[in-house]
Amino acid sequence: MNSYPLVLASGSPRRRELLAQLGYTFDIVVSDVEELRHSGETPAQYVERLSRDKAYAGMKLASEGAVVIGSDTIVVKGDAVLEKPSDFADAKRMLTLLSGDVHQVMTAVTVAQGHHHATTVVVTDVWFKTLSDDEIEQYWQTGEPQDKAGSYGIQGIGGRFVTRIEGSYYAVVGLPLYETDQLLKQITHSQSR
Repeated sequence: MNSYPLVLASGSPRRRELLAQLGYTFDIVVSDVEELRHSGETPAQYVERLSRDKAYAGMKLASEGAVVIGSDTIVVKGDAVLEKPSDFADAKRMLTLLSGDVHQVMTAVTVAQGHHHATTVVVTDVWFKTLSDDEIEQYWQTGEPQDKAGSYGIQGIGGRFVTRIEGSYYAVVGLPLYETDQLLKQITHSQSR
């Protein structure tokens, strides 16, 4: 479908599946980008910078002229950014914070080629049912929360905690389909003129 080399700068199997769902053919590179929020950075600025850093780090590993997609997803409650849990206690803290309330999932996507890039941040509101300590412990035992921002995966067992969402389901999984497709068209169209 695409007439240009496309690279996904992510090791996430979920992002790989979602990009394939759009019908693109692509290669994968995994770069090492430090995920550390800067002082004074809002959650939206943080996730946007991470997606851009990942896209540009991916460009260094990709063939010349490739179009590179960088993406990052964070879970936000108030001003707190909930990253991947370090251990069970950390996951329990996060899931307890999300329990019975609404939070935001922010996914940023950057598409870069040469000296051009375009970025968007998609914010989705997610409501959780009230979780018991037993439910949190049993969920941790499945292994699913251990590599997920906010300690849950909506596309897996964690989906049972979600009572509703407002926004993009695909962004919560890790790659908003519509917005990613639009960014790819924007960057490749501007390059072909």
